Amino acid sequence: MEGDSQLELYEAVAARLKEAHRRVRTLHIPESERAVLARRLLAITAASKQDLAAAARRLDRLMEELEDIAAGRFPPA
Repeated sequence: MEGDSQLELYEAVAARLKEAHRRVRTLHIPESERAVLARRLLAITAASKQDLAAAARRLDRLMEELEDIAAGRFPPA
């Protein structure tokens, strides 16, 4: 049933990517910073086609950063 768990992970990553894109669009940040975040999301999306688990970890880190940015806590550059 490894295929089922892989499918569940794929569905979870897809839903989180969709949520991350929504969050990036709604952040009150300069357009240049939004573009950087959007490129990171595109890179994670592309990586998910090769290594889904690694992409999920990268997405976890990005989601944490998005939460910090939304709360006014900016991650280190």
